[in-house]
Amino acid sequence: MTAFTDADRVFMARALALAERALYTTSPNPRVGCVVVRDGVTLGEGWHVRPGEAHAEVLALADARARGHD
Repeated sequence: MTAFTDADRVFMARALALAERALYTTSPNPRVGCVVVRDGVTLGEGWHVRPGEAHAEVLALADARARGHD
């Protein structure tokens, strides 16, 4: 298993902060935040807003595409 780097911790903290945006709106689903990163650069972000809607990962990939990343 690879150890977490300082950069990994920063991006994980960002994902957790994004997940907090869904406080009280996602039950019974968990709060989830997602950050898509390549070479230390954030390409996209997203969070699960409410049940029945797109999950954080889907939204983060859509955000990356909207920012011009494929």
